[in-house]
Amino acid sequence: MKQVLKDSMIQLAHRSGLMPTFRRIFAGRAAILMFHEIQQDFRSELMTGTSVALFEYSLNWLRQEGWEIVSFETCLERLATDPGPCRYAVLTFDDGYRDNLAAALPILERNNAPFMMYVPTGALTRTLQSWWLGLREVFRIGDTVTIDAMDMKFHCPEFHEKVSGLYKVIEWIHQDYHRAAMLASTFNKTGISLSALNEAYFLNERELQKLSRHPLASIGGHTASHAALSSLDAPAARAEMADNRCYLEQLLQLPVRHFAYPYGDSRACGPREAHLAKEIGFSTAVTTQNGQVSDRNSNHFALPRVGVGGPFDTRARFEVRMSGMQSAVAKMLQMRSFTSSAVER
Repeated sequence: MKQVLKDSMIQLAHRSGLMPTFRRIFAGRAAILMFHEIQQDFRSELMTGTSVALFEYSLNWLRQEGWEIVSFETCLERLATDPGPCRYAVLTFDDGYRDNLAAALPILERNNAPFMMYVPTGALTRTLQSWWLGLREVFRIGDTVTIDAMDMKFHCPEFHEKVSGLYKVIEWIHQDYHRAAMLASTFNKTGISLSALNEAYFLNERELQKLSRHPLASIGGHTASHAALSSLDAPAARAEMADNRCYLEQLLQLPVRHFAYPYGDSRACGPREAHLAKEIGFSTAVTTQNGQVSDRNSNHFALPRVGVGGPFDTRARFEVRMSGMQSAVAKMLQMRSFTSSAVER
């Protein structure tokens, strides 16, 4: 019901003709867009990334609506020195997927669009516990999926049942990131090799070295193992961040100044992680929390992003998020909830 209501509101906003007005009122000075996989066969990957069509549309839309696509450094510099009305977009890609090179790069080149790729060490060394790839494969190949850790069985011969079941398990893991390790028995029973999936889906060291020399590309850190940092003690969290930065700088022979928190929501990172990112020497750190950057005074170590992709994303939804209206409504509801709680107390 919530999804239906949200869809209705988005369609109403999109058809009203008021989107340009919403953008002028609510949109920030800059938006950091977040992508993961750019999938050429979106359906076969259970709609878990961003379709090529939506990716290309998003870049074209940005250009048409007057957003200038710039590098992270340029964006920060412009926000600090240019008080004018110009708006800037920064494109970011998490995890280092092969299809970012195969599917996204040609589109980025056609648009002369700079981009940032955040890469965990384990993706390149093939040691990453990429449970999300394993889980997707389990649902792709099985018409009946048993998740022992949840004590649940999903009957999913139809495509929509596979997508629904997959996202139910993903949501369960996002409630407590320690649960990801509990999927190991399911992978073992179904013969899923995370190492093989890493090899199939992630860039290798040589490919990343080559990409890092591309004039449009910048490479950022994303921890050693893609751990939810808040689940670790401070020394372990610091090591995850610092070791990854050191590894990437040695591999690429380039400075690594920017960082993305794995998972990036309030359960995975907070003020402690922001302090560590600054202490280690990063210039920025991005979350997955929805929002735009309003001005130069934004916290550079807890920057929000605008996610693009997933089974429910559409052009209209993307435009609504870029208008800033969704964030404004969320803030208003949050303030209303806070006010109501205060009155009750």
